[in-house]
Amino acid sequence: MNSHPITQEGYNKLIEEYEVLVKTKLPEASKRIGEALSHGDLKENAEYHAALEHQDYIQKRIEYLREKISGSQIMTVNTTDSDTVIFGSRVKTLDLEDDIEEEFVLVGAAEADPANGKISTASPIGKSLLGKKRHDIVEVKTPGGILKLKILDYS
Repeated sequence: MNSHPITQEGYNKLIEEYEVLVKTKLPEASKRIGEALSHGDLKENAEYHAALEHQDYIQKRIEYLREKISGSQIMTVNTTDSDTVIFGSRVKTLDLEDDIEEEFVLVGAAEADPANGKISTASPIGKSLLGKKRHDIVEVKTPGGILKLKILDYS
């Protein structure tokens, strides 16, 4: 199994979600199935089929999380001592075409959340920022074309 980097915060969130699913959501789903079974005819029992699908979703999510957790390599980094952008860095960039500033935190794929500014070091933008310094300009190939970002700051 391949290991993947993750922050302590990201690892804790995986563990928390896993525990909620195993201790709360899965038992609730089983209870819903039991209640739906008591309603009789399973062929036309939409509640039963929905409960089964929900339980299946929960079990698949538990397995996914189990794999992510077991393959996690918690990275502890000191970004303040780095003279380049590294895993865990908070990077402030300027889109040179649109003149828009954005801030990203470079994280592992398991905790990436682009809508909240967390991008994977395996993503095109994440890869292009790694190892760069303040004022460097990086070009990122995206489906929409080439994106030019200037690194304004990082920590």
